Amino acid sequence: MWREIEPEARHEIEVDGHKVVAYSFGSGSETVFCLNGGPGLPCDYLREAHSCLIDKGYRVVAFDQLGTGASDRPTDASLWTIGRYVEETETVRKALGLGKVHMLGHSWGGWLAIDYALTYPENLQTLILEDTVADMPHLILELERLRAALGPETVSMMQKHEAQGTYNHPEYLAAVTILNYRHVCRLPEWPAPVRRSLDDWNMGPYETMQGPNEFLYIGNLKDWNRIPDLPRVTIPVLITTGEHDELTPACALRMKLALPNAELKVFANASHMPFYENPQDYYPALIDFLSRHGAS
Repeated sequence: MWREIEPEARHEIEVDGHKVVAYSFGSGSETVFCLNGGPGLPCDYLREAHSCLIDKGYRVVAFDQLGTGASDRPTDASLWTIGRYVEETETVRKALGLGKVHMLGHSWGGWLAIDYALTYPENLQTLILEDTVADMPHLILELERLRAALGPETVSMMQKHEAQGTYNHPEYLAAVTILNYRHVCRLPEWPAPVRRSLDDWNMGPYETMQGPNEFLYIGNLKDWNRIPDLPRVTIPVLITTGEHDELTPACALRMKLALPNAELKVFANASHMPFYENPQDYYPALIDFLSRHGAS
């Protein structure tokens, strides 16, 4: 179960002339390399949810992606591309001498992990795709379905503000808040690491790559689709999702059907953060997968 643990080491790594900060826990022979969501979020929420894997003998590494947390925050929007983040991830892996890793990508970190796996398959022992998708146009259709549950009048109001670009209007923000509590984290009080990450959100990468909020994708990833490429990912893959996830179980199934060696877990009473919402089911599933696919 998750708890806040002080990192054993803090590393500063040069990436594209900028500083990226990584955090390391434990000294196990196998490494779980965490790629957090966002884009634009510091890694606190995912780091604190998985540092406890040291109790099972794993080394755990996470890093503040460029533009977030303790890493540098350049303002050049041309830096905010998934291809550049893949190379950043590889730079961090090599700088820390991690060898083959269990790569765990959550949300946007899952998109990044998929592109990393297609680029550097030789560096992965397993791939863990949490609350993520591989087909953005399909996700956009699913988000329309979730939005529709708010009712036609609310959807009409949201579409009006989106057409006008008035994303900060109180009634629009109220609708997004309802969606967040239904499909991002269903806990009445969001855990401290989640609040810390959200309070330090850099909207530059987020708005450039994704859009103004979790339920409107208009950034440079809106047409991203790796489903045709997933058959090339032959390592063991664990896909996890919450039954109420904004990145829906239908999106998770779409990945499973395209991957040759994947298993899928859907967690009850959870949305986008099962590690906080349903830890009693989440951790046993993750640890079981890791133990079955350890280094031989």
